[in-house]
Amino acid sequence: MVSFDFERKLKPISLTYVVYDEGDYLGMLFAWSSLSPIFIIVGFVSVLIFRRELHTITFFTGQLLNEIFNQILKSLIRQPRPPFHQEILGESHHGYGMPSSHAQFIWYFATYLVLFICFSIKHSPNIQDNIWKPIVGMASLIAATTVSFSRIYLQYHTTSQVFWGTIIGISFACIWYAITFNYFVPLFPHIASRPICEFLLVRDSTTIPHILWFEYANARTEARQRHRKSSAKGH
Repeated sequence: MVSFDFERKLKPISLTYVVYDEGDYLGMLFAWSSLSPIFIIVGFVSVLIFRRELHTITFFTGQLLNEIFNQILKSLIRQPRPPFHQEILGESHHGYGMPSSHAQFIWYFATYLVLFICFSIKHSPNIQDNIWKPIVGMASLIAATTVSFSRIYLQYHTTSQVFWGTIIGISFACIWYAITFNYFVPLFPHIASRPICEFLLVRDSTTIPHILWFEYANARTEARQRHRKSSAKGH
């Protein structure tokens, strides 16, 4: 029979521990939006596994460095979160709140994505090829704003903590984007040609202007050729 020690102090994983007032549907929406960094990380890992693009690897590396920088700042500034955490959630959820890691995370992601859409994806004369750009850009900015406001609404951070998280996330994204396209991207062809990258199928597609159409056209051509060959063999 298993015995329980009720005097033990249990510590939950605060990364996914989000609370809101029961019956507050707006709070529930904000609580789910607070989990978006987890969804983004899962998306990053999935894309890295199946795409293995050098630029995606660099983008994700910047995201990780941004998070490490946030933890360093929190340990140096040591500003507590709002009193709500001390009174309601207890000691296990205290932590430090300056700057907000959620705000810094999501604004790095949104800013880098907008910069990439505006300056790295070449303009196409076809309106259909360009219409998705403002949609994705606006969606990312709306998501970042929602996540940031949710941290204040749910009383996980003060307005100042979210503000500085936003400023640092945007600044880090701009700096990392400049470093990536001025120093890393010119090295991508040499890196991709390395034996270890060829073995791991790591690739560089930064010089291809419309990668989605390029892959679609090549896959369709290859499929048709294989279909003709199989049909010829059948006859």
